[in-house]
Amino acid sequence: MQKLKILFNKNREWVESKTAKNPAYFQQMADAQDPQYLWIGCSDSRVPANEIVGLEPGELFVHRNVANLFPHTDFNCLSVLEYAVDLLKIQHVIVCGHYGCGGVKAAMEDHQLGLVDNWLRNIRDVYARFKEELDAIPDKKERYQRLIELNVMQQVLNVCHTTIVQGAWMRGQPLWIHGWVYDLATGMLKDLDCCVSSIDQVEHIYRIRLKG
Repeated sequence: MQKLKILFNKNREWVESKTAKNPAYFQQMADAQDPQYLWIGCSDSRVPANEIVGLEPGELFVHRNVANLFPHTDFNCLSVLEYAVDLLKIQHVIVCGHYGCGGVKAAMEDHQLGLVDNWLRNIRDVYARFKEELDAIPDKKERYQRLIELNVMQQVLNVCHTTIVQGAWMRGQPLWIHGWVYDLATGMLKDLDCCVSSIDQVEHIYRIRLKG
């Protein structure tokens, strides 16, 4: 099997740079992780979660998928959320989309891509929900960017609608769900001002009476 030598070389250089500053860096990392944040982001290679927010490994728990979705039928998403909230006791869940998202762009088009079309249907559902607002935007790029924002806001709600998050709130566990967008062209984050921190901010139909 041919090895990717360049990646092993870069790994060695990275280890050397870290241990030069702190010889115990990796031993400390191996002992435990204590993140306060869960990042739910896009798989796009241009959106490196830790680097964007300037955090070290161990400080940010990360889940990534195409177009930063949180469908209620995805047990991968749910398992990550449950682990982060119930075991790691994280305090902030950040759903972060990004302008220029290929998944959102593909959802706005009608050509077949394959299996991913079934995944992207979740974004088409968002478009259908906000069709009047989106169709009123004449510029296609602006409409595209707005759908990226609306998709993030919908995923924030999806996270809030889970028994995992509502259970944490019922226990009095401090937990905030945030919606952000990352701008590839500037490297800056945008807060969409859709933070949810209690069951009182969730529509009644989505509130679940959990057994004590």
